[in-house]
Amino acid sequence: MFSKLKNLQNLDFSNNLVSINNNVTYTLPNLQQLNLSSCNISEFPIFLRVATNLQYLDLSNNNIYGQVPRWLEDVGKDSLYFLDRHDNLLQGPFPTQSFLSLRYLLVSNNKLTGEIPSLICNATYLEVLDLSHNNLSGMVPKCLVRSKYLSVLDLRTNSLHGTIPTTFSKENYFRNINLNDNQLEGPLPRSLANCRNLEVLDLGSNKINGTFPYWLEGLLNLHVLAIRSNKFQGRIGNPKTKSPFPNLRILDISNNEFNGPLPIKYFKYLKAMTNVEEGKVALQYMGETHYQDSLNVTMKGLNIKLVRIQTVFTTIDFSNNNFRGEMPKIIGRLKSLKGLNFSHNNLTGYIPLSFGNLNNLEWLDLSFNKLIGEIPKQLVDIPWLAVLKLSHNQLIGHIPSGKQFDTFDNDSYIENLGLCGLPLSRTCNSLEAKKSPPLTLQQEDNLEPEYGFGWQAVSMGYGCGVIFGMLMGYLMFKIGKPQWIVRMVKLEQHIMLKRLKKSAQRHGGRKN
Repeated sequence: MFSKLKNLQNLDFSNNLVSINNNVTYTLPNLQQLNLSSCNISEFPIFLRVATNLQYLDLSNNNIYGQVPRWLEDVGKDSLYFLDRHDNLLQGPFPTQSFLSLRYLLVSNNKLTGEIPSLICNATYLEVLDLSHNNLSGMVPKCLVRSKYLSVLDLRTNSLHGTIPTTFSKENYFRNINLNDNQLEGPLPRSLANCRNLEVLDLGSNKINGTFPYWLEGLLNLHVLAIRSNKFQGRIGNPKTKSPFPNLRILDISNNEFNGPLPIKYFKYLKAMTNVEEGKVALQYMGETHYQDSLNVTMKGLNIKLVRIQTVFTTIDFSNNNFRGEMPKIIGRLKSLKGLNFSHNNLTGYIPLSFGNLNNLEWLDLSFNKLIGEIPKQLVDIPWLAVLKLSHNQLIGHIPSGKQFDTFDNDSYIENLGLCGLPLSRTCNSLEAKKSPPLTLQQEDNLEPEYGFGWQAVSMGYGCGVIFGMLMGYLMFKIGKPQWIVRMVKLEQHIMLKRLKKSAQRHGGRKN
């Protein structure tokens, strides 16, 4: 049949069961586009030998086994711009074919070995390079980061070592850089700040060190910053720009050695996490025509690969670090959040009532910290909350019930000796069962004024005399809040609040 189609230019048999008979010689010298993706073929079609004008070749999602034959290296030598062989069984060294005209090279999910050949530098017009999920070794070629055309550089899940090249050019078009799951080390190159079009930066699961890359906060198009499972350390200071990370939707810095307080001012400016636009962007995905962005995330307690990243997907993961101090209430403004993970840190204080405003939240993990107080009843009203992990803290009181909370099991609350009620076996006694009205968000704000001074001093004066309370209030104003006093007083504040206000009014309503 093919012998009568010598003038055929486009041939598309994709998603069919095709049998290749290489014992019969077909001649299709004018063939320009060939699509045999998902056809269950097991070898390269030999009729490609004479396809000297080939421009587009898609052999992806098949069972092609072994090394790329030498004769295939010259196919479309001066014309081939699209080559896709991903998801096959290719082995051996990376094929040293001609790259002169290539714009798209997709060879992910094979078993290629050896180094990325220096001939790749000849592909000066290359736009998308996906060599992920192979067994490639060696270093990242410096010529790749100097490219002025490359938009996608995906080298994840290989065995690349050494440092990331430091010479990202100022006039580049990088949109996605994914070097996840290699053996890269050393600090991040500051020239990454030259990637003004960057939307996805995934450098997780390497050995990269240094401090938080605050110098990336000026990348206005950055949607994904994933540096999980590295050796970053130190505090995350204040932003250096007026509006840091304005379009960031996924921030994953888990499994590092960060410490100090949570970065309140960064949370304040995460605008894309504040705006809820689900109805507008729910069906949109990150990526482009020939390449879809994907990402490994911890979602609902499971490590999951997002094959496609929905633009509405928003998550923060600070787990497995050494953050300390209280969780800022301002996080309650991030109403687009789907997931929030602060587990395995040294966080103290209360679960902010403002977390009840996170109406899109699907999982909340605050386990393995030192949180105190009661579980806010406001969390019951989060409609999509499917996973809640509060175990291994110092929480007390009656576990809220109703709605999604009725679906959580013991694992959500274990190792909180002060908690009682279902689903735990420990029942609440009469004192614990007699619950005071829950605090409102306005009352929560009143308990923590701007200067750290409020009803704490008055509550102390109530028991020990107004003069002593005024004195302690003055000392707290001057030298700060002793943490043991704050914790002790806050446990009783919601019960004594009205009584304290009346007491303060009898003494002139003074707070100092």
